[in-house]
Amino acid sequence: MKYIGAHVSISGGAEKAPQNAKSIGAKAFAIFTRNQRRWMSKPLTDKNITQFKENCKSAGYDPGHILPHDSYLINLGHPEEEGLEKSRTAFLDEMQRCEQLGLRYLNFHPGSHLNRIDPDHCLERIAESINLTLGQTTGITVVIENTAGQGTNMGHRFEHLARIIDNVRDKTRIGVCLDTCHTYSAGYDIKTARAFENTLREFDNIVGISYLKAMHLNDSKKILGSRVDRHESIGKGSLGLEPFRFIMNDPRFDHIPMILETPDQSIWEEEIRLLYGLIK
Repeated sequence: MKYIGAHVSISGGAEKAPQNAKSIGAKAFAIFTRNQRRWMSKPLTDKNITQFKENCKSAGYDPGHILPHDSYLINLGHPEEEGLEKSRTAFLDEMQRCEQLGLRYLNFHPGSHLNRIDPDHCLERIAESINLTLGQTTGITVVIENTAGQGTNMGHRFEHLARIIDNVRDKTRIGVCLDTCHTYSAGYDIKTARAFENTLREFDNIVGISYLKAMHLNDSKKILGSRVDRHESIGKGSLGLEPFRFIMNDPRFDHIPMILETPDQSIWEEEIRLLYGLIK
């Protein structure tokens, strides 16, 4: 069973998200649990929490098919102590919000070295940030999103993901979200079924397929290995439809949230129908 959805708005409160997802025919969804452009946000109210849970239940959304995303401001590998502590505090708040909402996952970008520390040291800082946060929370699995490798971002190589996971003490509470656009832009070919299979084999050998907890489904405006993060609507970019046909017919992608982050929100419902229509 495939669970396709999109990153929906929480305007008016997190409790609005389930209805927003249902309105586009989504079987999964992603949200920000707070304003992603600010370091500090108002705490969730009892009303937010209760209604979110009730609305998820009434709309048929299991917590395992909801993929909250943390703020883009957070850098868990920040080279400076002030920036690192600020990021760790915000990340802990994100995790605690997920706990309050009864969710299971928090998706995040690993971090950037900003050309101020060695990349290996940055990866170690990211893992230690995760360890500190897991030690102060329960029940939430952190899900590392692979990146396109733009600028000084870490996480564009499978070896980066493996290095972080190796240094996380509780392996039961860490996973990976593979973004199709990021994977391709980072230099891993997934354009054909054969290429995708080879890339998945490499991922399994280096990271382990058991760590795959979620997917972001995005076409790419840029070419293979561009290291540029530019999403495109499904079938309208350099990837085309074949990799998505492969995903929709491969059981290794069953039962995990697969989230659209494509640029034209007005066609998300159409894209969800398109993806389900690719199932043979």
